[in-house]
Amino acid sequence: MDDKQIKSKVISSLFWKFMERLGTQGIQFVVQIVLARLILPEEYGTIALITIFISFANVFVQYGFNTALIQKQDANETDFSSVFFLSLVVAGLCYAILFISAPLIADFFENPMLIPLLRVLSTTLFLGGLNSIQNAVVARNLEFKKLFYSSLGAVVGSGTIGIVMAYNGFGAWALVAQQLTNQLMVAGILWFTVKWRPGFLFSLESLKGLFSFGWKLLVSALINMLYNNVQSLFIAKIYNPAMLGYFNRGQQFPSLIVSNINGSIQSVMFPALALKQDNRQRVKEMVRRAIVTSAFFIFPMMVGLAVIAEPLVTILLTDKWLPCVPFLQISCAAFALLPIHTANLQAINALGRSDIFLKLEIIKNVVSLTILGVSLAYGIYAIAAGMFFSSVASSFINAYPNKKLLDYSYVQQLKDVMPSLLLSLAMGGIIYCFLWLNMSPLITLTLQVGVGICIYFGIAKLLKFECLIYLMVTAKEMLDNRRKRE
Repeated sequence: MDDKQIKSKVISSLFWKFMERLGTQGIQFVVQIVLARLILPEEYGTIALITIFISFANVFVQYGFNTALIQKQDANETDFSSVFFLSLVVAGLCYAILFISAPLIADFFENPMLIPLLRVLSTTLFLGGLNSIQNAVVARNLEFKKLFYSSLGAVVGSGTIGIVMAYNGFGAWALVAQQLTNQLMVAGILWFTVKWRPGFLFSLESLKGLFSFGWKLLVSALINMLYNNVQSLFIAKIYNPAMLGYFNRGQQFPSLIVSNINGSIQSVMFPALALKQDNRQRVKEMVRRAIVTSAFFIFPMMVGLAVIAEPLVTILLTDKWLPCVPFLQISCAAFALLPIHTANLQAINALGRSDIFLKLEIIKNVVSLTILGVSLAYGIYAIAAGMFFSSVASSFINAYPNKKLLDYSYVQQLKDVMPSLLLSLAMGGIIYCFLWLNMSPLITLTLQVGVGICIYFGIAKLLKFECLIYLMVTAKEMLDNRRKRE
């Protein structure tokens, strides 16, 4: 495909990926609000703890080979089928380990309910293995419209089941049922919408070739997963499940926003970059566009969310969740830097340099674990603050290789994100003043959101932000092309 065809395909894929994120996460947001009002913080904390162990096992099932299938330009049916059967075998081994280890984990955290909950929820490992192959097929073909239907249908069905069970007093089991149903429905819908089917093919040579690229990503994901969850493990052991519930709930709001926007861009970006991996200048342009666009949307949302945190939690989750507000605000600062992280890493992977990716993960996690070790002595809020400092350090570490690979320096990247950052901070300072007026939480929240949106986009248009102009021109081109087709 030439550049024009790739741009059209990328924009179309980005639209459907964003619609998938917006639709599913929007519904999921409503579901989580309802569940939070029906389920106690300690029950959320228990499921959050179980999810740590399942997520760690999922790294072996899903990571590395999935990305290698997308990155490999001449991947064939043997490659896909071999990875599929390997994923099922690994899922079985991981499930057996978790099943046997459940009593030990429950004893360590002094919570006997962990045993049945962990054993049941771990069955999602098998569905995750299947879904990872289907997602690779979709990503290679940039057919993200199919993910929209599967994700939307799954979140509606699983959300309904979770809410009904929570309303009838099932507590943590309502969350288990929701997650299981979601994975099952995603797998079922993709099975009918994605044409790929596993063949009776298995090749060690094929896996060996994919492994040469994927093993570094697998190790990187393990290291990253370990760091991301070691905080929660410490909190669960040192404090209690309720505090872990507050900590995780505080992260969920900013994570929801970032996964919608940044996740959509990055999901489409990797296969698109892989197509142009031989043209370094074109890769640089695409990476820069991803960083600028992500920052333009994510910075104001993170700043705004941090400012409106207290009235938002009061209205949506009730006062019982107010202890999560400080964690929410700190998480906003950490998640705001994610566009810089992921765009740089996607470029490195698309260029086939998973060796550099692995080195970066090792360096980042040494730095992050050092910060965590220092913060443990100062309490749970210091642990949360350590996430922000780790995020800042990781941004510089991730960007370093692209100074050489793409001639994309620190200074250039800072210049690209600085306009959005400064405007976001100015907007946040203005809407913070509404908290001094002592109005009701609903009125305060409404004014802050409305005024914040007007200020940010109004000034961006007045100052002719390059990103906003690009988005407006692109939207106009899409509408014109659609009219011509009609």
